[in-house]
Parts: sequence; structure tokens; C-alpha cells
Amino acid sequence: MGFYRDNVAPRLVNWTCATSGLDRWRVMACEGLRGETVEVGFGSGLNVAHYPDPVTIVYAVEPSSLATKLSAKRVRGSRIPIELIGLDGQSLALADQSCDSALCTFSLCTIPDGVKTLSEIFRVLRPGGQLHFLEHGRAPDATTLRWQTRLEPWQMRFADGCHLTRDPIELVTGAGFEMVRLDQRFAHGPRPWCYFSCGSARRPVTPIKD
Repeated sequence: MGFYRDNVAPRLVNWTCATSGLDRWRVMACEGLRGETVEVGFGSGLNVAHYPDPVTIVYAVEPSSLATKLSAKRVRGSRIPIELIGLDGQSLALADQSCDSALCTFSLCTIPDGVKTLSEIFRVLRPGGQLHFLEHGRAPDATTLRWQTRLEPWQMRFADGCHLTRDPIELVTGAGFEMVRLDQRFAHGPRPWCYFSCGSARRPVTPIKD
């Protein structure tokens, strides 16, 4: 699977995630990003066109060298500086409380240890900083969930470890984030892949002790 994972899967993800129907979801996910922003699962740079003006720099984290190559044109055309800082969202090369916001789209389904990744994002966000996310995942109805469970082994094999039944909100809140806004619903497309969660969650502001 090495050749497939390195040379085929990133192109497949770029193709499936670059549909115009996802643009409005990406706009919603990026709304409110500001300042120094870390994007975990940068992929082929499909969010670049949707970064809002208050963003001053994006620290990109992406494990696939092919996805990074596919992103090159978008990065060159970005009005906002983008700096590739590493390959692993589970170990961010950023100082504690150094970022104003974070972005993660269609990545928590695939990252091997979502809990560790979100803990790292929590660490590098300043108190009050927000994680913005757009993820697919565990459907609320039994029929779709049964199909997700049946299809998940094949999905993981052919989509580089992507899970269909992970609950992104459970992961986000479990890492200590407080939900700020959340939109959950089925997008257009096959239901096992199209239950989307889009929103933002805040790192709590630590109370000042007397």
C-alpha cells in the first residue's frame, strides 16, 4: 500500500475534496479565523482561498509530500503568508500559547490519534483562541450508521485510514474545548460520507487567581 498511499491517495483526496459544493462549507469553517493560525491537515491547500483578512500567517502541517506539491500553486497565489512547519499534527513545532486560531478540515477522520492532535492544538492556542473545524463523521440515524460501520474497513483501506464512524465533536470537547458554534447536517451526496460537522470551539480562558 506504500505506492498507493504516497502517490494515489493524496490525488484522490484532492479530487473528492475540491468539489465546488464544498466551498461554502469551507467559507463557514474559516469564518472568524484571525492572527497567527495553525492549519493541521493542510492537504493540497483547498482552504487557502477562504482565509479571512484578519489572518496574518498560516502555519501549515501536512504529512503527505505529494499533497504539499499539489498545494504549491495555491500557496504561491496566497495573499497571506503560509509556512510549512511540520508533518505531524500529533507533535506541533510551535510554542505553548503561540497561536490565535487553528483550522482542521476533513482531517480528524484520518489522523491516527485525534485526541493527541487536539491536545497539541489546545496547547498552542492562546486562552480564548478558537479551533475552527469541518469534518465528516458518525451519523445520527441508525440506518446510515450501519452503512458507515459496514463500509469503514474499505474506507480506511482506500482512503488512507479515513474513518466513517468517528465523532468529531466528541473528540473536540473531550480535548477540553468549549463549543462556540456548531452546524451539523447532511450535505449533498452519499449519506455515509456526508454527515458534516462545521463550527468552532474555544480554548477556555483560565480564570485569574487572587
